[in-house]
Amino acid sequence: MIDNSFKKLKEECLKCVACNQLTKTRTNVVFGEGNIKSPLMLIGEGPGETEDLKGVPFVGKAGQLLEEALQDNNLTRNDVYITNTVKCRACDMVDGKKINRPPSEEETNNCRKWLLPQISLIDPELILCIGAPSAKNLIRKNFKITQERGLYFPSNYAKCIMATLHPSYILRKGGVNSSFYELLVKDICKAYYAAKELRSKRMSSTSIQLNSRAELF
Repeated sequence: MIDNSFKKLKEECLKCVACNQLTKTRTNVVFGEGNIKSPLMLIGEGPGETEDLKGVPFVGKAGQLLEEALQDNNLTRNDVYITNTVKCRACDMVDGKKINRPPSEEETNNCRKWLLPQISLIDPELILCIGAPSAKNLIRKNFKITQERGLYFPSNYAKCIMATLHPSYILRKGGVNSSFYELLVKDICKAYYAAKELRSKRMSSTSIQLNSRAELF
């Protein structure tokens, strides 16, 4: 059932024309990729040039660093679900070239009609925000990424939510050889195993409830 609902949501999202400018400049809508039954969902801000061309999130240099951090936790993209708060590349045309820019508040709000059902269908135990913009969107507007990354917060979208540094920031600070990369690896580890533990507790609770009902009949 979830597979069909998710497929329908994706098909509708790929045809979205809510943002006039983004509809004109995008190559592809970048809906998301990964395991829709994963307990952990990774959410960034929006696709860049490479993601726009391929229609897949986090596949540029920052995405490659994110994959390395996953691999350092013995994980792959198939163990999590990866998406963004905005599904189209936010950019302006300058001298005939597309120049990246942050998504506007209107664009971000328009995309919530896709993001929120996407989260609801995946039903993750934990959401890991990739970077400050995502954290400010999904945790709170004044979120301080350098002070509050790696901490658990209550959420309306999952059992709890965390944030970590964006891979593009880590690349600017030295990449995989920097201490910032170690923080990313650590945060992913913390998020994934917390998500697994929460999923295990949920399944155990469901099992207990079913057994209790069975004993009544």
